[in-house]
Amino acid sequence: MDSRRIGRSDLTTAPIALGSSVFGWTVPEGTAFDILDRFVARGFDLIDTADVYYLWANGNSGGESETIIGNWLKSRGGRDRVKIATKVGESFGDERQGLKRDYIIAGVEASLKRLQTDYIDLYQAHIDDPETPLDETLEAFDRLIEAGKARVIGASNYEAPRLAAALETSAAKGLPRFESFQTLYNLYDRAVYEKELAPVCQSQDLGVLTYRSLAQGFLTGKYRALASSGQSPRGSTAINYLNERGLRILAAVDAVAEAQAATPAQVALAWLIARPTVAAAIVSASRPEQMDAVLDAATLALTSEQVAALDGASQEA
Repeated sequence: MDSRRIGRSDLTTAPIALGSSVFGWTVPEGTAFDILDRFVARGFDLIDTADVYYLWANGNSGGESETIIGNWLKSRGGRDRVKIATKVGESFGDERQGLKRDYIIAGVEASLKRLQTDYIDLYQAHIDDPETPLDETLEAFDRLIEAGKARVIGASNYEAPRLAAALETSAAKGLPRFESFQTLYNLYDRAVYEKELAPVCQSQDLGVLTYRSLAQGFLTGKYRALASSGQSPRGSTAINYLNERGLRILAAVDAVAEAQAATPAQVALAWLIARPTVAAAIVSASRPEQMDAVLDAATLALTSEQVAALDGASQEA
């Protein structure tokens, strides 16, 4: 299994990262511990979370995912075995939002406390804050790097012009630059990333981390009819993919999966992690036994003919 450098930094990742937004939502702490154990035992190392996860669950206040990861780190030890990626800037439903200097400084302290660690490997701006000057945000991140509280910084959910402007600001002012970009990207959701964001990421050597890598579970093949779309909290979103194009993509994935003796999820992930600029696909699991099958995608090699078939089936008009 290859190890990929994130941007121009010295931070590396295996081609699949563990998404933990479900921790503290649909996955309780004990199950999360088992999932984390299995993930690390297979040699994978990047765990992605955010300070706001999972605020939207009933009774939560945000930070639950980080707290669970912190408890796991304390229980298991071996902080150097993993890389922790978290985010700041999303709204907590009150004044705690945005990328102003003071909010970032307060945010990192809260995250470090919940994670029970002295540093964050990859600290990401969760969402663009157009009200705050880019240099103010980057200067705040610079302070964190100088203090040893963050190793590398990244961005998430920026539009292409703002991402390019942030990189230009870093270069012009001698400030740390975003080395990663986290974005929606999968076999179904291709157009926005490939047409607008990929040129920036490729020209600037950014390591791309993809979320919703399996299109909310649709690309696992689990949701093929409206009747099955309500089987899980995420399944209700599958209705967005149940259309002519979505079913065409599933048919192509099924054909490749049969030829490879693989699962549809493995095929969809293998296609994704082989794309230019993609450093890692972020994937979550609600049960420990799901991890092994998903992680096997990291070593699944598709033929050029299979990639072409998937490209053709998923191409948007």
